[in-house]
Amino acid sequence: MLTALNNGRPDRLPCQVHGWMNYYLQHYLGGMDWWQAYARFGLDYALYVSPRNIYADGDLANWRRERRDLGTDADGTHAWSETIHTPKGDLHSAGAWNAITGWETEHVIKSVRDFELWNAFYPVPVAVDFTALRETKERLGDMGIIRSHPFSPGQGSPWQSFCTMMGTEQAIMLGMDEPATLHQMLDAILQKTLKATALWAGTPADMVEVGGGAGSSTVISPSFYREFGLPYDQRQNQLFHEIGLKVVNHFCGGVMPMLELVVESGADGLETMTPRAMGGDCDLAEASRRVGDRLFFIGGFDQNAGFESGTPERARALVHACFEATKDHAGYILCPSDHFFHGDPACVQAFADAARECVY
Repeated sequence: MLTALNNGRPDRLPCQVHGWMNYYLQHYLGGMDWWQAYARFGLDYALYVSPRNIYADGDLANWRRERRDLGTDADGTHAWSETIHTPKGDLHSAGAWNAITGWETEHVIKSVRDFELWNAFYPVPVAVDFTALRETKERLGDMGIIRSHPFSPGQGSPWQSFCTMMGTEQAIMLGMDEPATLHQMLDAILQKTLKATALWAGTPADMVEVGGGAGSSTVISPSFYREFGLPYDQRQNQLFHEIGLKVVNHFCGGVMPMLELVVESGADGLETMTPRAMGGDCDLAEASRRVGDRLFFIGGFDQNAGFESGTPERARALVHACFEATKDHAGYILCPSDHFFHGDPACVQAFADAARECVY
């Protein structure tokens, strides 16, 4: 896996999953944990562990979360609401969760004034603790890699985080109507990320995941990303490199018009390489031809066809197709293009076994 992250040619095709969902572990694997699931199928381990953030007491006192349980409906959906108390006013959000996943029904940022409140009081770490990372590294050995998520109020990068905070449509409209305002907000998010990231020197992680689906071409245009995504991604990616981490840009959705922009951002790799059948646009062979010498790839496997409604034979065929599409440049880790919640474990086993058949 480390060879692939360096865009090199390993002995065989590395193979992971994009995280084990608790629903799948409970309903299909008898309650296994991540370690047991990876071991069962003989997959390469990709474990997600980030530093524990340590905050100043005064900062936490100025950002007091009050969450209310709103009960459960007949379908088993649990609702919640949250008020954040600051010295100059409150912010509010709401959401829900079920056995599969969680989601928000009310974004925390609804106006420029809300963002100003957030920016004034959102706590930034004053120190970090690497204990969990070191323990994972010691247990993991050479069985796989450790991935971390950056300190960010939403996910991955300033643009993605802002969409998480305000809503994607609202964020796009703000960029069209008030570009200077959006730039100020994105820079404010970036400054907090950079301040926290500077504490990461010495991290045992191998890679950090930036970006998110809001940066894909199925959401915004390349020109919009060039203005509101690229400058901020470049600055945070540079700092991650200075710390010694590989950077993978997580664009789940449309990636083909963004390939060269991802290279320009300074990222080392790109995921999730989502195929058309899953709502993306990725042509793995074409992506490999265009930027495979400059980016490693993670993903590309259609888990809907291979796991959720698949057969072991179909899963194996899809693995070999991914390998053939990328083998010229290598630097590829086979992985489902998203999380999966259903599927015969025999299909997952075929996925893992087929990857071991793919020898460079």
